[in-house]
Amino acid sequence: MIKFGTNPIAWANDDDQTLGQDIPTERILEEAGRQIGFDGIENGHRWPQDDPEALRVLLADYGMAFISGWHSLNVLTNSIEDEKAAIQPHLDKLKHNACTVCIACETSNTIQGDQKPLSERPVLDAAGMKDFAERVEAIAAHCAAQGIDLVYHHHMGTVVQSPEDIDAFMAATADAGGATKLLFDAGHCYFGGGDPEAVLRKHVGRVRHFHAKNVRPAVRKQVEGEGWSFMDGVRGSVFTVPGDQEGAVDFAPLLQILAESDYDGWIVIEAEQDPNQRNPLLYQTLGLHTLKRIARETGLMPA
Repeated sequence: MIKFGTNPIAWANDDDQTLGQDIPTERILEEAGRQIGFDGIENGHRWPQDDPEALRVLLADYGMAFISGWHSLNVLTNSIEDEKAAIQPHLDKLKHNACTVCIACETSNTIQGDQKPLSERPVLDAAGMKDFAERVEAIAAHCAAQGIDLVYHHHMGTVVQSPEDIDAFMAATADAGGATKLLFDAGHCYFGGGDPEAVLRKHVGRVRHFHAKNVRPAVRKQVEGEGWSFMDGVRGSVFTVPGDQEGAVDFAPLLQILAESDYDGWIVIEAEQDPNQRNPLLYQTLGLHTLKRIARETGLMPA
C-alpha cells in the first residue's frame, strides 16, 4: 500500500536550526497531520529522540505514524562492531514504531554541512567503493536480521552523489550480498547530475523508500557556477516540492515506474526550504495534491 509522508525540515531545518526556529512544534504537527493530511512524518530534532513510545504517542495525536529517520554512518572510520552498536538504539526506535526502513548515509567525510563548494566533495576510487560497500553491507545485514531494510540515501556532498556513484555502489553492495537497499531521492539525483527517470528505472528493483524532492534549476546553476556550499543551496531554496512550476523534476514518469514495479511503501516529500520565504503549509499541500493526482493517473493508487 502506498502511503504519503513528509519531513519536518520543511518547517524546522535540522542542519541549520535557525531556519524555522520560530515555528512552534505544535504548528508543524497540526499542519502536517490534521490540515494537510499526511499519513506519516520522518524524524526531526523537535521530536522525542530517546523515548520511542513518547514519539509514537506524539505523532498519533495528530493522526500520523513515524516513518523512519536519518542515521549517520561512519563505516569509513569506525569498526563494524562499533557501527552496529551505534545504530542499535535507532533500530530499536524504528522497531517500536513499526518502521520498515532505516535511512542511512555515510557522513565521516561528507561536506554537506561544511562551508565548502560542492565540487570539493569526497570521491572514492573503484577499490575504495568496493571496500565501502562491503562495510555498509555488513550494517545492512545487521538491520535486515531485525526486520529492517537499510535504505542508503545518495546525497549531495557525500561519496555517493552522482549517477555513476549510485551505479557503482549498487553494483558493489549487490556483489557483497545485496542486503543494502536504495532510498531514491529525485531531487538529489537531479542535483547530482542524473536523469531521475533513467536512474530510477535502472535501480527500482532495490528501491524501498522514495523521497519526492524537486529542484529549482536556476538556483542549482548558481550553486555550481558560484561555488556555493550545500547549505548555501538549501538557504537559497534550491529544493522545492512536486508541482512547483519552478522545479525541473517531472514526477509523472517516476511514479509510473513505481506503479509498473509494484512499489509498496512510503513516498515522502522531503524538500527543505527557508520557511520564512516559502510557506510550508502551502508548499507541502501543493506537493501532496500533485503526488496523489499523479499516483491516481498512473495506477500507483486507486482512482
